[in-house]
Amino acid sequence: MNYVFHFGAILDRWPEFLYGAWRTMELTVVSSAIGFVIGLAGALARAYGPLWLRRLVGVYVEIVRNTPLLVQLYFVFFSLPLMGLRLSSDQAAILALSVHLGAYATEILRAGIEAVPAGQVEAAKSLGLTRGQIMRLVVIVPALRAVYPSLTSQFILQLLGTSIVSAIAAEELTAIANNMAMQTFRNFEIYIVIAVIYFVLVRLCGLAFRLFSHLLFRWKA
Repeated sequence: MNYVFHFGAILDRWPEFLYGAWRTMELTVVSSAIGFVIGLAGALARAYGPLWLRRLVGVYVEIVRNTPLLVQLYFVFFSLPLMGLRLSSDQAAILALSVHLGAYATEILRAGIEAVPAGQVEAAKSLGLTRGQIMRLVVIVPALRAVYPSLTSQFILQLLGTSIVSAIAAEELTAIANNMAMQTFRNFEIYIVIAVIYFVLVRLCGLAFRLFSHLLFRWKA
C-alpha cells in the first residue's frame, strides 16, 4: 500500500467539521424531541385509545419499522411536493427523522406503559388523584424509567442516522465531509476524522443521558 496519509490540510479545515458536528446535533435534538412527542402520543393511543385509533397507530408503526429510513426520506423530499407540500432539505430531513423515531419510540414507550402494574393505577385512583395526575405521575414517569436505556439507545441511533440526510443535500457532518472529499480527494483522512467526531458525539450524548437520568429519576426503584 503506497497511500500516504496527510491529515494536516484536512485538520486545518476544523471550522467546517465543527459546523457539521453542530448541524448534526441540531438535527438530532430537534427530530428527537418531535419524535419523542409522537412516540408518547402513539404509545398512549395504543394503550388507552379506541380500537380504530390503536389499529391506525399500529399501521403507522409497522410501515415505518419495515421500510428503510432512506426510502422514507426520499418519499418526504420528492413525493410530498407532488401533493402540494414543498419542504426544504432541512425541513424534509427533520420530518422524516421525526416520523422514523416516533414509530420506534411508540413501541418502546408502549412497553413501558404496559409494564406499570394495574394495582398501582388503582391505588392512585383510591387516593383521589385526577386522571391527568395518574397519567403523569403513576404511568408516564415510571414507564420512562423502565424503558429509559432503550429510549436513549434509540436516540443515539437517531444521531448516527442523520448521516443519511446528506442524500437530499441537507447540511450536516457527512454532507460536509462528502463535499470536502470532492474538493481535496483525501477521502481516507476525511472519513477517519468524521468517524472520530461521531464517536465523540455518541460518547458525550451517552454521558449526558446518564447525568440526566440521575436528575429525572432521583428516587430508588
